Amino acid sequence: MSAYGTVRGAVFEPGDEGYDAARTGFQTAGPHRPAVIVVAEDAEDVRAAVERAAAQGMPVAVQNTGHGLPLPADGGLLIVTRKMTGVEIDSEARTARIGAGVRWAQVVAEAAPHGLAPLSGSSPGVGAVSYTLGGGIGLMSRRYGFAADHVRSVDAVTADARLRHVTPESDPDLFWALLGGRANFGVVTSLEIGLLPVARLYGGGLYFDADLIPAVMDVWRRWTETVPDEMTSSVALMPVPDVPAFPEPLRGRHVAHVRIAFTGDAVEGERLIAPLRAIGPRLVDTAGEMPYTDSGLIHNEPPVPMAYRATNVAVGALDGDLAGDLLALAGPGAPDRAIVEVRHLGGAMAKPPAVPNAVGNRDAGYLVGLLSKLGPDDTGVAALHDRFGGLLAACARGQVLNFLFGPNATPDQVRAAYEPETYRRLAELKAQYDPSNLFRLNHNIAPAK
Repeated sequence: MSAYGTVRGAVFEPGDEGYDAARTGFQTAGPHRPAVIVVAEDAEDVRAAVERAAAQGMPVAVQNTGHGLPLPADGGLLIVTRKMTGVEIDSEARTARIGAGVRWAQVVAEAAPHGLAPLSGSSPGVGAVSYTLGGGIGLMSRRYGFAADHVRSVDAVTADARLRHVTPESDPDLFWALLGGRANFGVVTSLEIGLLPVARLYGGGLYFDADLIPAVMDVWRRWTETVPDEMTSSVALMPVPDVPAFPEPLRGRHVAHVRIAFTGDAVEGERLIAPLRAIGPRLVDTAGEMPYTDSGLIHNEPPVPMAYRATNVAVGALDGDLAGDLLALAGPGAPDRAIVEVRHLGGAMAKPPAVPNAVGNRDAGYLVGLLSKLGPDDTGVAALHDRFGGLLAACARGQVLNFLFGPNATPDQVRAAYEPETYRRLAELKAQYDPSNLFRLNHNIAPAK
């Protein structure tokens, strides 16, 4: 362990004990190999680390949980924020101030006694700040919009090593760019977010066996065209390993998992999902009223770090032919094992936020994703993802940053996450706030020339 200026937190260089643990996140493919790691204790540690890196011309990356690693921080400075875990709830204002190392599970737990909830995502273990900076498609987003739409203020260290308190009034351009621009405009040390008056949901999962997958895709697609904005749902087609970590009825099967999150009452929720239940018998059916603190059980995503490759395409509509093509690509009997997920968008996500931000592709109706778990033999994974991209090319509206799980997200993929005018404005602001592209080990937006 070595000294690094005035930083109070731990500092690691290659070969130090603790270096590997500090650099490793949830995504284990393409791990970081930074020249220096700073495990920040507070905002001043972040500021001092950025100042030192800028003086040395060393690029900066930031990581909390490491779910969405876009580029390895090889040779750069990696700022790890996982110790910055403060959460302050203001129940009267319905806000929370959250540190850069906070995960959604902590915010959910601390907001719940006040009858409030954040616009959190499907996995409670994801970092709340990075999720929000990338837009944030949550369990209630058709009702309440993107998580970024509910941010009140941002504390961030910019490339000039200044710690700034950014609001729509103090710096509307930087506020706009930070929310949607992810890590391109500074290292965010905390956010103030709005909370929602939600204590419970009608939600859960309906799991169907392989023979019903075509019917599930067809019925769910048509059903999404009829449901109110209070209903947010998705469907995942996935091969379930035959291991004890999964419920016995699912093990070794290829299943369709329909995920339901409805903010209305349970009686209406039961009525709304009746057409889905009518498809046929479920292997598992957990849909019912639940406290919001149990909302992570809806998607029930594995909490164990792993190596994976994922991409996504936002589309306007999901026609029957496309659903059939997705089944042929990665459904039962397909040569390559992968997870296909389709999320229903629209609703409040399609509406302009009260305070503008840079989140793109709001006009998309669905988000189609492909995830491949990587192992000793990854033969065919790249080709599968290429076929996936080609399959959706004709109907693509763009991509979503938070679902571009690296490593090695391409410039074209990042550009596709925004409308052309939004990307142009982001590049111009990047030239203003970070002209040397100090913050480039991310979903990078290069400064305009």
